[in-house]
Amino acid sequence: MQCPVCQHPNSRVLESRSTEAGQSIRRRRECLNCLHRFTTYERIEFIPITVIKRDGSRESFDKSKLLRGIIRSCEKTGIASGEIAAMVEEIEAEIQGRSLREITSSEIGELVLQRLRHLSEVAYIRFASVYRQFQGIRDFVETLNQLQNETGGPTDIHQSLPTRN
Repeated sequence: MQCPVCQHPNSRVLESRSTEAGQSIRRRRECLNCLHRFTTYERIEFIPITVIKRDGSRESFDKSKLLRGIIRSCEKTGIASGEIAAMVEEIEAEIQGRSLREITSSEIGELVLQRLRHLSEVAYIRFASVYRQFQGIRDFVETLNQLQNETGGPTDIHQSLPTRN
């Protein structure tokens, strides 16, 4: 680390502290040449992720956009905002952990659906209806049947619906 006063390339670390909830390290240093003390910060450098959209266009991964979509699907379901934030952090960590720097929007959607399936069936259906672009009630019924088959419920959604006389 270069000294900001004399530009000498060598310094020694006097103290190190974790800051920003463990996201960075603050170091107090002393120049070995002029003895000037200064502070440096180290952060993990995240290489930006590119999202490939359905139409083939590309944009940078936006965590807040993902959060907004999940919040919208979880409205009035009783899911705590902390759970939603934790889910978004988990998804972002999984995406950042991949060796490829590009991901399709459909892969992100599937990551969200995997987590929502276990968190809330209502939020799952809401998110799926937008993500999979449902065109009518048949799309809802097919998704509900699939969800029930995976959770061990009745095999046909019509079996669980009340009948009218």
